[in-house]
Amino acid sequence: MEPERELIVIGAGIIGATAALALQRAGHKVRLVDRKGIAAETSRGNAGAFAFSEVEPLATPGILRKAPKWLFDPLGPLSLRPAHAARMLPWMLCFASASRPARYEAAVAAQAALMAVSQDALARLVASCGAGAMLRREGQMQLYESAADYRASLPSWELRRCHGIRFELLDSPGALAEIQPGLSPRFTHAGFTPDWTNVTDPLAWTEMVAARFLAEGGTFEQREVRALRQVDGGVVIDTATGPMRAAQAVVAAGAWSKRLARSLGDRLPLETERGYNTTFPAAAFDLRTHLTFSAHGFVISRIGQGLRVGGAVELGGPELPPDYRRSEILVEKARAFLPGFAPEDGTQWMGCRPSMPDSLPVIGRAPGAARVLYAFGHGHLGLTQSAGTAAILADLAAGRDPAIPLAPYAASRFRLSR
Repeated sequence: MEPERELIVIGAGIIGATAALALQRAGHKVRLVDRKGIAAETSRGNAGAFAFSEVEPLATPGILRKAPKWLFDPLGPLSLRPAHAARMLPWMLCFASASRPARYEAAVAAQAALMAVSQDALARLVASCGAGAMLRREGQMQLYESAADYRASLPSWELRRCHGIRFELLDSPGALAEIQPGLSPRFTHAGFTPDWTNVTDPLAWTEMVAARFLAEGGTFEQREVRALRQVDGGVVIDTATGPMRAAQAVVAAGAWSKRLARSLGDRLPLETERGYNTTFPAAAFDLRTHLTFSAHGFVISRIGQGLRVGGAVELGGPELPPDYRRSEILVEKARAFLPGFAPEDGTQWMGCRPSMPDSLPVIGRAPGAARVLYAFGHGHLGLTQSAGTAAILADLAAGRDPAIPLAPYAASRFRLSR
């Protein structure tokens, strides 16, 4: 393949695989490259949700008053590994800036815009791949343990209403039980989003997208990419086994994109939200909808014929070893919250979500290298925003204006000093 005509996508998770397929369908010769394989890391173990209703960022006004209590509980829903604390300072400073009211409102608008693009793009992707059977349209229930917690959540529901998101507010255990029987009576209120959709299995979904890419003429190579540099007429990609050259490159390596961006001179506050889960192969509970326990930082979803209990956020970078006590705590909570739940033969997992301080991804051209496109930092929303991100990249690679302005997702918005 002639390198001056080829486009290389770095990262074969859900963002990279979907981008590779979209770029190939737009007429490019595309090679997909990953250090481990298709969906070998973070994309294989998420909760499997297309969470288009989740438009509110983590950095909200007033969040800084709550964060210290969370961060220093080592097994709480949001914690900071002490060994990683010093490295987190630039991210935390940017997070504080993102929680100011004006920045927060801009982030909500940008998130909602990307969600709309992604929802439309997903519908096209599902139709073109004949993948409707891989979707579960069972809605999502967000649960509250008291009237006070429920009332505190109402501004978030009103925010969803302003962005056209359908939901139903439930204020009695009986109303909850009509949608999801078997809940503990401690849960008295909920919000239900009926249009919420899950995939049957996020690993199978990513493999399906990658298989379609390969079947339509794409190529895949397992290589560890170490750096990029733009040269006359293209991009040189340095790997552990030698250089590659392409006309354009896409960096979609999730949490590992930070190092690659730095090789191009971009120091970005991209950090790692380490999420934990346990997957049970056989359903030991009749789960009828995706359950979200916001106050406890975890969800329960159906995966294949079984269940996945996962969530929490541990800020600790990709290098530190997992602390699977977090998985065990989530499973024990699930037992308490679903009295009929009898889990057996669970498999524990930890994945590294790539997180920017304002909960918005980085999408667009590298500031100093116009032949390199960035597509990373989607946090909890990689699967949700994968099709929309891919559509934007296809527009950019073709020299077209994308459907939405990209300034809110620019790498330069939080660019750090060297």
